[in-house]
Amino acid sequence: MQDNNKPVVNLISKPQNMLKTIYTACRTCYSPDYPINIYNSTDDTEKMLKLIERVISSGHYSTIEHIQVSFAISNVSRACTHQLVRHRHMSFSQKSQRYVKEKGQFDYIIPPTIDKNPELKEKFVSFMGEISEKYQEFLEAGIPAEDARAVLPNATASSMVASLNLRELIHLANLRLCTRAQYEIRLLVNEMCNALIAEEPWIKPYLVPKCERLGFCDEDKSCGRKPKLQL
Repeated sequence: MQDNNKPVVNLISKPQNMLKTIYTACRTCYSPDYPINIYNSTDDTEKMLKLIERVISSGHYSTIEHIQVSFAISNVSRACTHQLVRHRHMSFSQKSQRYVKEKGQFDYIIPPTIDKNPELKEKFVSFMGEISEKYQEFLEAGIPAEDARAVLPNATASSMVASLNLRELIHLANLRLCTRAQYEIRLLVNEMCNALIAEEPWIKPYLVPKCERLGFCDEDKSCGRKPKLQL
């Protein structure tokens, strides 16, 4: 089992000219010129960023849907991936528990609240060992992996390739970077955002908790980071 409970995230695909693509989409809406001419004639980064900021701030999000990014994700719990796959406009290819048999002790993620308590962590690790033994016992008895997996816990580590457009990534960040989001998915989405920001620094102001963009908190329960929305 990996000692590190931190998700492993790598950006594996993105458009080569991300900024120019978005700018071209934005400019096309307001120009009589052909889109390819707009694309080929523009290299002014400041000009492109100024228009993109204005268009996104106005809520014209269709212009950023042209940007598709893909991430290789591993060392995340099934509990975390169950949350991630609820996002509607994403594509997933996940390690199958039907076809991939766990050999020996399966990898698992220890929640930080348990990990920092030595006594409870010891019990948790012991219990994972017991589950692993039962899982192997069922497999050895001829039970198909798709049925033996019924004993595997939400803590079981998984991996996937996840793809989404920029509009959905911003939406994902706005929701899951909130301090009220569950710790592991918050950590995962933060790693996804940082991987893209490393190559496209201009996108950083958009990949933040929604309160940073709204200027207020609209959650039922607030962490106090921003003023609560008054209705």
